[in-house]
Amino acid sequence: MLANLFLHYAFDVWMDRRHADQPFERYADDAVVHCRSYAAAARLKTDLAARLAACGLELHPTKTRIVYCKDNHRRGTYPEISFDFLGYTFRPRRSKNRYGEYFTNFTPAVSQAAQKAMRQTIHDWRLHLKVGWSLTDLARLVNPIVRGWMQYYGRFYQSALYPVLRHLNRMLVRWVEWKYKKLRGHTRRAEHWLGRVARRDPRLFVHWQFGRLPAAGRYGSRMS
Repeated sequence: MLANLFLHYAFDVWMDRRHADQPFERYADDAVVHCRSYAAAARLKTDLAARLAACGLELHPTKTRIVYCKDNHRRGTYPEISFDFLGYTFRPRRSKNRYGEYFTNFTPAVSQAAQKAMRQTIHDWRLHLKVGWSLTDLARLVNPIVRGWMQYYGRFYQSALYPVLRHLNRMLVRWVEWKYKKLRGHTRRAEHWLGRVARRDPRLFVHWQFGRLPAAGRYGSRMS
């Protein structure tokens, strides 16, 4: 909290006073500043380095970068065209407008680092070892956290979150294999067993409610 208060003085107030024409977002010691040109960004970087030095601080030598927000309207060539902020990666992405036409848009999606952290959380649950639990018990453990992930990271390019949800389905299938001896070592059968449950009760797990299902059974389609 003290560091945040100090940065409010050292950075926020200074930006409002010296660079009011350059809006910014800051969370803790991570910040993004919007500039109209590369030259303006370079001047700000030099000015900011001097300001922080006067406050006994310094810019991070590798994380502090000037990034070109390349899209359909900004088509220049620069070495840096992406950055991470608050668990999102901002970069040029192919998008489709309401007329079905494709264009390049500079937008966020869940970052690789955030995906790795979510997969680690799933791993730490050790679902396959909870053979004494029911699927309902697992859902009570999983749903509040996965709902938070989907509400936060699913706001933009939700499809970027799908690999994590597929990983969760695989861990649930592994639980089925460990819980039922007749399915031990039969991953496809276990997947179909779980798929039939998902077809009967698609609201059991929060990610199932968004269509991220395991195989839906012998005659079902694979939606995950």
